[in-house]
Amino acid sequence: MSQIRTAMILAAGRGERMRPLTDNCPKPLLKVAGKALINWHIDKLVTAGITRIVINTAYLGEMIEAHLGNGEQWGIDILYSHETSALETAGGIFKALPIIASEQFLVINGDVWNDWDYQAICQTSQAECDAHLYLVANPSHNLQGDFSLEHGKVVDKPEFTFSGVAIYHQGFFQGLPSGKQALAPLLRAAMAKQRVSGQLQAGQWVDVGTPQRLQSLEQQLTNIRD
Repeated sequence: MSQIRTAMILAAGRGERMRPLTDNCPKPLLKVAGKALINWHIDKLVTAGITRIVINTAYLGEMIEAHLGNGEQWGIDILYSHETSALETAGGIFKALPIIASEQFLVINGDVWNDWDYQAICQTSQAECDAHLYLVANPSHNLQGDFSLEHGKVVDKPEFTFSGVAIYHQGFFQGLPSGKQALAPLLRAAMAKQRVSGQLQAGQWVDVGTPQRLQSLEQQLTNIRD
C-alpha cells in the first residue's frame, strides 16, 4: 500500500450558481463556519500526510494565491496552475500534470465540503485502474445519481453520486489534446474497459453549489459547534 503525497484541488470555476456571493470572491474562498471551503480541505490533507498541493485557478485566481501563499504556513508546497479561462476538469488536470509530477494523486473539487478523514483515502492504492472514485448517497439535488458499483468497479449506471473526490494515475490523462476538456466522457470510456474502481464513502458530504446550500451547511456546523 503506497501513501499518496500529492493532491490537486480544483478551484478554477466561475461559480455562476453562487452569484452574487462569487461576484467578488472565488467560490473556494467562501467561508463556512469561519473557514474558507478550500482551507477545510487543506487542513485535512496536511493531517493525512500530503506534502504537495496543486491548485488550478482562473476566475479571481490571484485572490486564492494571495490567501494561501506557497504553503509555508502548513509546512507543505502549494503550487498553482493558472488558466486564462477554466479548462473544465480533465483539461485543468492535464495542464497541471507537469507540476503534479506524482504518478498517483488525489483530486478534490474545491467547492465541496465533507467531514471525511483523508488519512485512509491517501493510503489507497489502485495500481490496476486508471481512477478510483468516491461515491456518496444521492443528495436532494441529484436524486437520480451518476454511477453505480459492481464488484468494486464503477459502472455507467445512475445509482450513487460522484463526490468530486478521486485518485487518478498520470497515464489516464496522457495524450489528451490541450485545452478545454470534460472529465465525464473520459471516465465513461474507462468504465467500459473496467478501468475505474470505486467505493461508497460514508460520512457527510455537501456540494456547496448554491447560496442556499452554503447557508444550510453554515447553520448545521454552527449548531454542532454551539
